[in-house]
Amino acid sequence: MKQIDNLKEAQVLFEALASDVRIEIINLLSKYREMNMNEIAQKLGLTNGAVTQHMKKLIAAGIVTISAASGKHGNQKICRLVEDKIIINIVTKHPQKLYECEIKVGNYSIFEVYPTCGLATKDKIIGEFDDPKYFAHPEHVNCDIIWFMKGYVEYMIPNFLKPNQIVTEIQISFEISSEAPGVRENWPSDIYFYINGVELGFWTCPGDFGETRRGIFTPSWWPTGVNQYGLLKVLTISKDGTYIDGSKISNITLKDIDIESKNEIRFRVAVPDHAKNIGGVTLFGRHFGNYDQDIKFRIFYEEV
Repeated sequence: MKQIDNLKEAQVLFEALASDVRIEIINLLSKYREMNMNEIAQKLGLTNGAVTQHMKKLIAAGIVTISAASGKHGNQKICRLVEDKIIINIVTKHPQKLYECEIKVGNYSIFEVYPTCGLATKDKIIGEFDDPKYFAHPEHVNCDIIWFMKGYVEYMIPNFLKPNQIVTEIQISFEISSEAPGVRENWPSDIYFYINGVELGFWTCPGDFGETRRGIFTPSWWPTGVNQYGLLKVLTISKDGTYIDGSKISNITLKDIDIESKNEIRFRVAVPDHAKNIGGVTLFGRHFGNYDQDIKFRIFYEEV
């Protein structure tokens, strides 16, 4: 997700989107995740030169990225979407102070999980599939993907707020999907979120993805027929409530979680027994899925 805080910065974006051809290119990349320039030209019935000119505007707007890759017919230019969501603030806000950190998906502090389950680093699977005891393996802190059908993992986030600093917003972003035996695009799961023991609400993930394509960053050794990628979601807790991608999921506010008095922030991701749709959860880190990130925490604050 990209956030633009002033209209002047957004002008390049507006210009890039002011073309039916460029909208079609975005739709193609959204559908196929990645394509080379020749494939895009063929789909649209355009010359490579025309596609190149359109790509320049999409790259300048930060929507598309191009990288070189070796193929059967020599080097290819592979095109991918950089963002799947862009938020534009019409009214410029005063700059906010913040601190942020990034936690690997395997660096949880406590857990209780039930099969199907497992975890892996970018290089190997830890232990065996569907055996919860391996979640206690010392190497879990290095894992880049974890999954379980029911239960929870909890992360401990440092709270660096000083006595004169008041939190104004918390943002947590992560790549996530359901967890089905194998892969099932239609496999709803009610995934709940907690901070310091307070239930923030839940989001229903539509499925466990990977039937037709692999994740962009998923390692080549990773088997097909299992979790490949997820959806990038942003959980926000503010003075007005709790939101997923801007849609309100509960009336829990910053006041309810009272993090100023705590030495740490405990963030839990769970599929509890009381969930209507118990369809598991998969968390993707930097070396798996479609997004080059781990779990990102941003704490906005003001000084009083």
